[in-house]
Amino acid sequence: MSVLELLRQDLGDIVDTTAESLEEARADRSGHRSPGRPLAVVRARTVDDVQRTLRIASATATSVVVRGAGTGLAGAANAGPGQIVLSTAEMDRIIEVRPDDLLAVVEPGILNATLNARLAEHDVWWAPDPASREISTVGGNIATGAGGLLCAKYGVVRDAVLGVDLVLADGRLLRLGHRTVKGVTGLDLTSLVIGSEGRLGVIVGATLKLRRLVEGGTCTITATFDSVRDAAAASAAVTASGAQPAIMELMDARMLAAVHDLLGLPVSDAGTSQLTIQTDGPGAREEAARIVAVLRAAGGAVVETDDPVEGERLLAIRRSTHPALAALGTTLIEDVAVPRSAMPAMFDEIARIEQEYGVVIPTVAHAGDGNLHPNFIFDGDEVPDHIWEAAGELFRAAIRLGGTLTGEHGIGMLKSRWLAEELGEDQWRIQRDIVRVFDPQGILNPGKVFSDA
Repeated sequence: MSVLELLRQDLGDIVDTTAESLEEARADRSGHRSPGRPLAVVRARTVDDVQRTLRIASATATSVVVRGAGTGLAGAANAGPGQIVLSTAEMDRIIEVRPDDLLAVVEPGILNATLNARLAEHDVWWAPDPASREISTVGGNIATGAGGLLCAKYGVVRDAVLGVDLVLADGRLLRLGHRTVKGVTGLDLTSLVIGSEGRLGVIVGATLKLRRLVEGGTCTITATFDSVRDAAAASAAVTASGAQPAIMELMDARMLAAVHDLLGLPVSDAGTSQLTIQTDGPGAREEAARIVAVLRAAGGAVVETDDPVEGERLLAIRRSTHPALAALGTTLIEDVAVPRSAMPAMFDEIARIEQEYGVVIPTVAHAGDGNLHPNFIFDGDEVPDHIWEAAGELFRAAIRLGGTLTGEHGIGMLKSRWLAEELGEDQWRIQRDIVRVFDPQGILNPGKVFSDA
């Protein structure tokens, strides 16, 4: 009996082989596509569905690619010929909310924004807020170690997960982590799973660490500078001052011009780059005043408001970067992080690479935590070799400055060739060995993160 026949016999109508579904599963939002269609999409509704799928896959040595909403930017959820796609998008329930303990138990398919809309009824929220929060799943956020605009003050996914329920490649279910604020029993396998991009198992549940809704108002600040280096230096000065804004975002001149064009805003002066900063809580106004002083001392032209509607309008400019990029051409959306003090030097490196390789790299950054998103613009559907060469040089520049290949998008299939350069040979081999402990047959998301694991 074939693998497809076994799946249909055991799982029935949740096995989807329609051309549309198979074609969709080949790609994520990175623009990268697998060389062909997968075998089937299993639309799991229960943990048992996941376990039965993996038992069949294990027995037949069939590769499995786990998929949520498909909004990733590194190709980690792309499936190819002969592979089973295991979708957890329909496992979208909130199992439990405990405001008294500041925790919630959820299934992986719930959307980030949907979760927070429901949590608001209990006066609590889950802090991770990737730009894709309206369309990305919590399970996907955990699998990629997602971040977002609020990371500098409220942390990333790793700071907001107490435990995960994980189905291993052979169908066994592990319940990792705890419901307590503290917990150091044994090795921290929960943290190991966060950001593992589907290589260690299938996340079927999560215990999330919540926060009380922030009291008080918000103040939003924009500051424009004559160069991106000046803007980056100003953001580093804000951090060095001891201020901790909830949001601090930077758009370079090309990125700002593209957004203004998209939104029909006045054309900005050549070279003008912009910081967008928001403070929150009871001390929002006082902290905003201190930040404004730092920005003006750094040469910024500053606009400040405590009007929530105007604040959202200013933030909408930053949140419009992805559609603005789409209007420029095909985009390789990248993700590196450096120490915050090294951001001016990183922008110098981006300018050097643009000149040396003859490429255009509009860049937006989570300046509050040193996470930059350089975007390589080109024509056509396939990434040209010179773009990959320029990207490789950019990755190495980030590492030289004490940074890392990825702050929140993950490695997927797009960055696996550079992973060993950052980790070093010994750590790279140890990490591959860990993958084999969880998945001895190597059937979970093969070719992702560790290209030859």
